[in-house]
Amino acid sequence: MSGCGCDPAVFDGQSRAYRRALMAVIAINAAMFLVEGVSGFAAGSQALKADALDFAGDAATYAISLAVIGMAVTIRASASLIKALSLGVLALAIVASSIARLFSDGTPQAEIMGLVGLLALAANLVSVLILLRWKDGDSNVRSVWLCSRNDSIGNVAVMGAGGLVALTGSVWPDLLVAFALAGLFLRSGAAIAVQALGELRDPRNAGTGAPQ
Repeated sequence: MSGCGCDPAVFDGQSRAYRRALMAVIAINAAMFLVEGVSGFAAGSQALKADALDFAGDAATYAISLAVIGMAVTIRASASLIKALSLGVLALAIVASSIARLFSDGTPQAEIMGLVGLLALAANLVSVLILLRWKDGDSNVRSVWLCSRNDSIGNVAVMGAGGLVALTGSVWPDLLVAFALAGLFLRSGAAIAVQALGELRDPRNAGTGAPQ
């Protein structure tokens, strides 16, 4: 009823279609982690390795999202905080490995970066289309959408870095994209954490043990 002053219901993932969508996206991310991880080492690319780690992190966090669907708000929000923390840890790992790469020799193989980046972009666009219906919701649902969106942005950046590496013969485009991805992960982790903390602090959710 309009004008009643009631808060609109926030989608919490309790939908059979949403569960199926999550399972499909988990499978896509797990497969691309293997493909991009092997390719990252073969190409000597920090950007590909960073994106592969993102695929692995997403597959794990999506599995958490799937597991907590239907649980109490406080449990779902706590799971979101874990996911936000994992994004922060992932960002720091990327920064550390990229700094270490500065002291090694060799230029990434631009051809592999471009081809694998294109494949990863296609996989992530499919994931985004699968999840598009559920881009808004509680912190648990919202975190899934943000991770999928980040992946697509990251893949475009990896492809761009591959082109710049080919043009310049320099490692710097690869490293700069890796650093940029780390910053994107930190920003998304902060956004997820803010929403999750808001849900935990909401007095309507305090002491509730039943799903909301």
